[in-house]
Amino acid sequence: MKRIAIIEMGGTISAQGKDRLDLKDYQSGIYTGQDYLSTVPELGNLAQIHFEAFANVSSTAVDSSMWIKLRKRILHYINKENFDGIVITHGTNTIEETAFFLHLTVPTAKPIVLVGSQRPFSALSSDAHLNLYNAVKVATNENSYKKGVLVVLNDEINCAREATKTNTYRLEAFQSGASGYLGYIDPDRSVQYYRSPQRRHTINSEFSTMSFASLPNVEIIYSYAGATGHLINYIAQSGKFKGIVTAGTGAGLVSPLEKEALLNAVSEGITIVRSSRTGNGRVVNIDSYTNPPIISGDNLLPQKARILLMLALHAAYTPAKIQRVFNEY
Repeated sequence: MKRIAIIEMGGTISAQGKDRLDLKDYQSGIYTGQDYLSTVPELGNLAQIHFEAFANVSSTAVDSSMWIKLRKRILHYINKENFDGIVITHGTNTIEETAFFLHLTVPTAKPIVLVGSQRPFSALSSDAHLNLYNAVKVATNENSYKKGVLVVLNDEINCAREATKTNTYRLEAFQSGASGYLGYIDPDRSVQYYRSPQRRHTINSEFSTMSFASLPNVEIIYSYAGATGHLINYIAQSGKFKGIVTAGTGAGLVSPLEKEALLNAVSEGITIVRSSRTGNGRVVNIDSYTNPPIISGDNLLPQKARILLMLALHAAYTPAKIQRVFNEY
């Protein structure tokens, strides 16, 4: 029987409401390992499970310093304790960002699965119980090896690169955009994969061999009709930030005033990455955005582009190398 470490990070999957119909004002971090085992004893049929109470917080409180600490714990379990896989219980609001950071920085072929729920553990018809069971099932499946970091909810297996929350409360909230799911957990209790990630990750990521004490500050600017560029100017002049990701309109475009502010920011030493607020499609190089160089973010969502830029800036890459990274990851 495989050994799986479950690292608990709070979120709705650990939450208790005022009653079984409380689906919005619940408190995270109430239920922990023994509660999971007593309520879902079927977990014991899948693997030998070890729980670690890492952080009982809402995922809105998760930041890059927590990602770095989490990465260290994962490496401990995989390399020193020789566990066969990792499951991380996590709030759904930022689960995709934690997953993508790990997808880029953990040097292992072993399965790492992040799981959350849309309804609290205590709720009537909660999805927490089956989601957790399915996450462990995926982590023990041989076909999950070399797939990178996975996000599992609602019987669906997402690649960390594409996974994103698309609904506030519905159970089918997590999607992978035009790329689609990697696979499913089906009613016959089987794990079925239909595709594999093609971009670089985990053992093939150049960032997985780096050490991290902290990461550079990168902000996201959301473009809209009539955007003034004032926030871009503030960021560039503050001296606190190394990069900006734009959630541009359409094909990653910004307003004339924003564009002027971005060019000024580049002259101040700020690295700019263009992404799109549309949610799907590549942002490609456009002549008017290449001199001075502004990076095209491919089809990464703004919150994912931010993480990749943080890592590239940590590595002190030139703009040409950063563009290469966005082309490969």
